[in-house]
Parts: sequence; C-alpha cells; structure tokens
Amino acid sequence: MRIYRDHSDIPAEARGASAALGNFDGLHLGHQGVIDLARCPGAPLAVITFEPHPREVFAPEAPPFRLMSPAAKASRLAKLGVDILFELPFERIAPLSAEAFMSDVLADALDLSHVVVGRDFRFGKGRSGDADLLRAGGARHGFEVTLASLIGGEAPVSSTAIRAALTQGRPRDAGRMLGHWHRIEGPVLHGEKRGRDLGYPTANLSVDGLHLPKLGVYAVIVDILDGPHAGRRHGVASLGVRPMFGENAPNLETHLFDFAGDLYGVPISVALVEYLRPEQSFDGLAALIAQMDADSAQARAVLDAL
Repeated sequence: MRIYRDHSDIPAEARGASAALGNFDGLHLGHQGVIDLARCPGAPLAVITFEPHPREVFAPEAPPFRLMSPAAKASRLAKLGVDILFELPFERIAPLSAEAFMSDVLADALDLSHVVVGRDFRFGKGRSGDADLLRAGGARHGFEVTLASLIGGEAPVSSTAIRAALTQGRPRDAGRMLGHWHRIEGPVLHGEKRGRDLGYPTANLSVDGLHLPKLGVYAVIVDILDGPHAGRRHGVASLGVRPMFGENAPNLETHLFDFAGDLYGVPISVALVEYLRPEQSFDGLAALIAQMDADSAQARAVLDAL
C-alpha cells in the first residue's frame, strides 16, 4: 500500500482513485462497509483520512480517545486490500471551505473518480459541508459520490460504542462491532524487567494517545510483526499502572506463552480477547506469582477454546 502524507504533487499512478473518505478510527464494520463501496473495477482503491485526528486539534485537553495509532490504521487498511492511503495533514485542510476542499483537494490535487462517505459525514471550515453538498459538488467537479448508510439498525456500529465496550471490559463485544479484535500495536519497549525476575518476562507497549480499555488482566493474541520470531502467539497481558510498584503511567505488559527471544524494538500487535480480572496489589511477591500462575492458566483455557 502506498501512503501519501501531502496532497501536493500526487503522481499520475495515484490519481483517478475511488476513495473512501473519513477519519475511520478503529476501522469498524461500518468503516469497512464504506471502504467496500469504494471498490470499483479499473480504479485504485484509496482511503482519505486526516492526521492528526480533528478531535485532537479542536479538543487538545480531552482524554485520549483514539482506538488505533496511525501506524496501526495503515496496517489494517493494507490488510483490507487498500491500494493507496492519503493521510492528509489536517491543519492544512481545516481552513478550507467546503467548496475549496472539493475543488482544490478532491478534484484538482487527487483527481478522484469516485468518493464514498457515510451519510453523517461533515467537512469544510466550521463543518459547513455535508454529504448532500458533497454529492452536488461531485457532479460539478467530475467525481461520482456514493453515500453509505449506517449499519447496526437501532444501535448503529460506532467508534463511541466500541470505546464504551472497551471501557466496561467487554473486548468481545468491541470485537464484534470492529469485525476484528481490538489491538494495541507498537515497538516493544524496555521496562523495569520485574517480570523476568518473577519468571514472567513481558513485552511492554506504550498506550500513549490511545483510549484506555478497562485496566486489568486480559487473555491476548499476539502477532510479532517482524524479525526472526515473526508469527502468532498466545499470552496474558496486564494493562494498567502496576499498583504494587508505586505511581506509574499506564502501559501494556504482555507475557507470551512458551516463548523465549529478544523482542526489544520489534513491532508487535496485541489483541485483547477476554477481560480476566482488575488490577490489584498483593501481600508480597509470592502471592503475586501465584495469581500470575492462575491468570496464565485461565488465559490459556480461554484462548484454547477459540
């Protein structure tokens, strides 16, 4: 998949695409439906999204809300068969009027043949443009417009509903709306190495900038995305602040079952499958290790039953 992070000087081979347009946080089933409608014979399949996410620009003090990082989104789009990702700089797009966005970006810069949006899509300075305006503009500027309906009936699939399910410790419900497991991705970071001393070495990931699911212990599926250990593993993970060891920023610590190897700096993707228990403190390391043994046994049973 080719990625363009600016709409200036788009090469000829990336022009004329059929594009799904939106923020697509989480790439849930509704988003996938929008992308499927953009699949057209004879035209490259593109997705147009924005970085940073508009909400990060307009509400910078709000708690982290993103379901996936830009890199995780790009990885998922590639798996969906997208040919081109236009990851446009939002701070350059935001001042444009709705008309300028349609004429200068969609028509002139990208030369799109077809645009698909959800019926609730808004665009242009002050969110002045809606899906009907886009359809009328497409007719003037030479690109077809398709409006996608929301899916899910009376309870439509949405990123908001998925965040709520994750906050409540319901990753399977979130996964049903996503159409895939909710994943946290990134390079493995160095930690305090306490897990190794306890017999439970962990691969640590940052969760900075992401919506935090319910803190606690999860059964997880781990994809090692690169290097000599690339492949899929089962494991158990703790998402939280490690209350036995003082005040800490949240992170994700994952123990991979039956694995030995160096993963520092290697990108991994951790899928949250089932919430097992909340975080807690213990009266000494022996009690902590006993609970980790129990967590591992429970996680193995959950994952073996998939």
